[in-house]
Amino acid sequence: MAEKLSLTFLAVLSLLVIHVPAPGHSRLLDESDLLADGGHGLRWQPFLRLSRLGSSDSCEETYGFMPCTTTVLGNLFLIIVYGYLMYTAATFLSGGSELLLEILGPGIVGGLLLPILGAFPDAMLILVSGLSGTKAVAQEQVSVGMGLLAGSTVMLLTVIWGSCVVVGKCDLRNAIAVDSQDTKGFSLTGSGVTTDVWTKYAARIMVISVIPFIIVQLPQILNSNSGRHLAVLISLIVSVLLLLAYCLYQVFQPWIQRRRIDFAKHRHVISGVLKQLRMRALGRLLDDDGEPNIDVMQKLFNAIDANSDGYLEESELRALIVGIQFEEIGLDKKDAVEKVMKDFDISNNNRVEFEEFVQGILKWLNVAKQSRGSRNAGPHTVKFLSDYHEKMHMQQTKLEHDLLGAESEEVKGIENPKNVSLKAALMLLLGTAIAAAFADPLVDAVDNFSDATSIPTFFISFIALPLATNSSEAVSAIIFASRKKKRTASLTFSELYGAATMNNVLCLAVFLALVYVRGLTWDFSAEVLVILIVIVLMGALASFRTSFPLWTSSIAFLLYPFSIALVYVLDYVFGWS
Repeated sequence: MAEKLSLTFLAVLSLLVIHVPAPGHSRLLDESDLLADGGHGLRWQPFLRLSRLGSSDSCEETYGFMPCTTTVLGNLFLIIVYGYLMYTAATFLSGGSELLLEILGPGIVGGLLLPILGAFPDAMLILVSGLSGTKAVAQEQVSVGMGLLAGSTVMLLTVIWGSCVVVGKCDLRNAIAVDSQDTKGFSLTGSGVTTDVWTKYAARIMVISVIPFIIVQLPQILNSNSGRHLAVLISLIVSVLLLLAYCLYQVFQPWIQRRRIDFAKHRHVISGVLKQLRMRALGRLLDDDGEPNIDVMQKLFNAIDANSDGYLEESELRALIVGIQFEEIGLDKKDAVEKVMKDFDISNNNRVEFEEFVQGILKWLNVAKQSRGSRNAGPHTVKFLSDYHEKMHMQQTKLEHDLLGAESEEVKGIENPKNVSLKAALMLLLGTAIAAAFADPLVDAVDNFSDATSIPTFFISFIALPLATNSSEAVSAIIFASRKKKRTASLTFSELYGAATMNNVLCLAVFLALVYVRGLTWDFSAEVLVILIVIVLMGALASFRTSFPLWTSSIAFLLYPFSIALVYVLDYVFGWS
């Protein structure tokens, strides 16, 4: 952090040094001020045009004191400096949020604060792009915000997504990546990454989040000019509602995930205990009509009832399930006994009577039949239970448990939580302050660079600004993916989909509010089409599969130049904007 602060201080200091003149002695040189040395007639063009107090230059200083220039190299220098400062802001916000998450845990912090802070630099740049100046100036500069919005989303789902697949690839065995095993090189089908089912849900949520884009585009689709302002308002409301819904989902998602994992473990208990019952049974548990065979179940009950008191207690159930490999899914035998008691002990007296035993067996057999797709096990109960446990359900439950992302890494306790909390708060404050202070100068520098080079501001912001605001996220995602584990891959891709979702709801909501309040014209059909194509295509790819062979990265990489080319053709060949 100290090194980052030092570099930030040097960046700010460089801006002040090149701008602040020595009192009473500085002025701009012109051609007449230069000594004749045989080069008469040569014109000198300053690198940065630093305006004197009271003079009128073609560039306008942000805040009245930030440096400005009309030259290409000068604006490029300013874009680099301001871009680095925005990158620093994003790094501070990300680091502070993660520290806070480690201290406070998931819930409000992880579900609400973390996603909003992650999108804050982008949202700030979008806000200032059309906040100042006249309506005409705002309409011109707001393309910087749209370029950043589109460029950030496209970069996350193309270049960064594809890089994570390449860096995180492992050998694929039965369409599942083997952790930390990468022996097949760059095999397009034999290597890749695997994610859990929660990552699929994150991708589906990302696809749903494009609804506001579709709403705001409806007047253009219908060739109507009268409803554009209303469409912006409706889209803004929908964006805010989706943002709230997404944050609530993030808050409660850990609880949902634990519930799903517990359900998978419970089904494993059912299959294991049923197999043990089948091995101990002296006949079929069900008769030819599918009804319970009372004689066989009574003999089975008596065999388990070691002390012959007419009840099954926890110690006797524990003896029943010895040998079942619950360790495969991280469930010990004590937990298994508790789950059996919960399902069988209807009277809640901590022991199972014969009638409860029969009802519990029937209920579990029905669960097994439904999972196997069979309506009547009848006379083939023994073979049915064996097939259910050995051939299908043991593997399916283990696979489901893995895909749910139940693997966990050892989490160490936080030492000196007070100091860590102070550091997190400081990083969040610095990140917020830097992003708020230098977002407007960066937008002005991009606009001036566009004027100097005649390159549309959209393409500059589409390519350059995401490099500043997404660099920290990109580096973290790639480093995390390089650990070559299914869990880290799942978390990496979930973060990418989550960041794209926040662009679609939070950043778009800021942009729509800006357009609506200032009465600007929504004319971004080409940009919206690019966003829709990338999100729908990558979202569809990630919504229905958990394994991504290496060849899928080529789709992502190709989408980036395709997006740039498509916007150019639609805007400057077909004249959409």
